[in-house]
This record gives sequence, C-alpha cells and structure tokens, in this order.
Amino acid sequence: MKLRSILEWDARLSDKMRVAEKPGALRAIAVFFAHSGDSWFWGAALIIAWFLSNSPWKEWESVEFLGISLLAVLVMGIKFLVRRRRPEGEWGGIYRNTDPHSFPSGHAARSFLIATLAVGLVPGWLAVVLWIWAPLVAVARVAMGVHYLSDVVAGALLGIICGWIGLQIYEPIFLWVSNLIGFSFW
Repeated sequence: MKLRSILEWDARLSDKMRVAEKPGALRAIAVFFAHSGDSWFWGAALIIAWFLSNSPWKEWESVEFLGISLLAVLVMGIKFLVRRRRPEGEWGGIYRNTDPHSFPSGHAARSFLIATLAVGLVPGWLAVVLWIWAPLVAVARVAMGVHYLSDVVAGALLGIICGWIGLQIYEPIFLWVSNLIGFSFW
C-alpha cells in the first residue's frame, strides 16, 4: 500500500469520526476533552498545585511539568520536519493559527505522557483516571477536526515512549537536582 493511499484512508476515517460541525451533547463532550489536554492548562495547573501541595505530590508535579516541557520541544521539532497540514475546518482557530501542523498530535502525546508518568508517581486510582482520560483527549482532537487519526496514534505512542523513558531516568536525576538545590521532596 502506497503512502498516498494510506493518507487518503486516514483522512476518510478521520472525517467519519468528526463531530465539530454537529451541534449536540457529543460535540460538547468532544470540545471539553479536546481542550482538557491544552499545554497552558496543564502548565499553569501544575505550577499552582506545586505551590499548594505537600512533598509527595511535588515530585509528581515537577516530573510532569519537566516531561511536558521536554515533550513540547520534541513534538514541535517533529511537526516542523513533517509539516503535515491540519484537516480543513473552522473549530480550533487558536490551534490552527499558532500551530498549522498536525503530525504528531501534541495533545495526544501530552495526555499519554501524563498518564504514563502517573503510573510510577501517583496513587493507582489517579493513574487509572488519567489512562481513561488520555484516549478521550486523543479521540476528541480527531472528532473536533484538528487532527487526523494517524496524528493522535503517533502522538500517543510518542507520549507513552517518552513517559516510559522518563520513568526509567527520573529518580536519579530528580535526586541529584534536589540535592543540588538543597531541597528534598521526601
């Protein structure tokens, strides 16, 4: 199968999942989940939570913030190399204007990174909630017409891989930094 035919199939399947132009409850739910993975929301929430939380949660908030920041650089680098245009549409003007490229989905990558890192850093119930939330964010991005299905699949895989790598290396680095700045979270 040629790349062109795969991309055409991807576009047709993505279009069938689209609810952006269909008013109703399904669209409202998709809008909520599509925005719930926004980087500004997670960045601000993690910073605020860091100042308000106790030591065990500070570790999670710090690792998540660093992971999200590093992942954003990686995703933007890939987007500028691939330069795949977003699907045509009206919804999501802020995304279309600030980032016209769709591959890979930063929201899908971010949501799966958050869920993956949560497995090693937070109580099990929260990790389960985040693993339910992450695919909903990814599907909502396709449903709202700002990504193709392959964008969110690639983003999800990227987020999972980066999260897994992060879990393998975070503790030694985190201990080194906390010793360096003289602040311990434990």
